Amino acid sequence: MSMMKRAIPALLLAPLAACATVPATPVAPVPASAPANPPAGMQYLYGSGEGAAISAQAWNALLIYAAAKVKARPADSVVLADGASLAAPAFVPCGDKPFAAVFDVDETVMLNTGFEYHDAKTGKGYNPTDWDAWEKTGEGAVGPVPGADRGVAGLRALGVTVIFNTNRSAANADATVRAIRAAGLGDAVHGQTLYLSGDDAMGSRKDGRRATIAAKYCVIAMGGDQLGDFSDLFNVGKPAPGPRRAMTLQASVAGLWGNGWFVLPNPVYGSGLAGGYDDVFPMDKRWELPARAEK
Repeated sequence: MSMMKRAIPALLLAPLAACATVPATPVAPVPASAPANPPAGMQYLYGSGEGAAISAQAWNALLIYAAAKVKARPADSVVLADGASLAAPAFVPCGDKPFAAVFDVDETVMLNTGFEYHDAKTGKGYNPTDWDAWEKTGEGAVGPVPGADRGVAGLRALGVTVIFNTNRSAANADATVRAIRAAGLGDAVHGQTLYLSGDDAMGSRKDGRRATIAAKYCVIAMGGDQLGDFSDLFNVGKPAPGPRRAMTLQASVAGLWGNGWFVLPNPVYGSGLAGGYDDVFPMDKRWELPARAEK
């Protein structure tokens, strides 16, 4: 570990970069009808020290890993090759391609704090109309995921191109570029370092965009808050929570977490929030308070 740490430039150990200055956003009051407190997941992700610490931990580990990979130049990227499976993974070769790291945007590098406040106070939940409006106008109420601004800057200092692969709409590309900049994450160029839903015919599936990126770059790290940020294979056939969880722990995949694939916490939304009692609590792991012995 100490050898890997010595490979990290001094910039990586500097204090967190300050967020870019953005236009002031009008303060929306909490309506009287709103719940007394935000949902627990939002309290954790957007308000807790624990949530901040686990995000910073992921980014610290990613930088240490990336510095070692840049020094060693791996033969293969961490993007699954066409025709590979989770049970028998194979990866796109690197050759002499330049290094890149690929990240989802929302709740991976950028916190959508303003939209989640809107969601919490209205109780409406996600709907595409509100989200589209947020994509277009929300740049004043975003911020970096803790550690992401320093992490992105550190990767660039290592000579690694940072590429964003998000399911935000290609129709709102200019607004997403502004939001990324407002979050203190630097510049992104659509079609070069920013890939969006609508860039190909695969909709919200990201494997096609990943293949396009991996054809040009040696992708040494990927980060996301959903399994689909690493491979669409996790979502084929919409598996139930139990089997989907097992996919992440099979021997062929388990070693990738923190070793090329880095997950950021998101208890607020996404494909991971699914399952009833039978999905979440196996029959052999249940417990009830023992009945009191009769006197």
